[in-house]
Amino acid sequence: MNLTNELAKERNRAAAERTLMAWIRTCLSLISFGFGLDKIIGAIQASRLEGSAHTQLSVRLISIGFVLTGILAMAAATRQHRKVLRRLKQDDFVYIDEASVSMATALALTLIGLVALVLLIAGGMSG
Repeated sequence: MNLTNELAKERNRAAAERTLMAWIRTCLSLISFGFGLDKIIGAIQASRLEGSAHTQLSVRLISIGFVLTGILAMAAATRQHRKVLRRLKQDDFVYIDEASVSMATALALTLIGLVALVLLIAGGMSG
């Protein structure tokens, strides 16, 4: 047993834990934002006793996109975390480049943004 290697593994495990905690915060924010957006817009429209079905559907779609992105990112981050911990337990640890959960999440948020933009433009043209 090499003390240097064991200490390096401990540092890597701690880094993996911090990374997972960061993902938990990020995903919780995405889910909360999506849920809150839907509830706030719904409450505003209910208090005004108006609001088009198009606007309600648009907000609902964007809200679902945020919540779904948060759920999928959390599942992917958890899976990646478990794989890293499993590899760290091996004596012959080798770094393996994997798909980036961050990049996939950024892509999903970009798509949500593009859908929101299209829905805003379409709503502006019809209203």
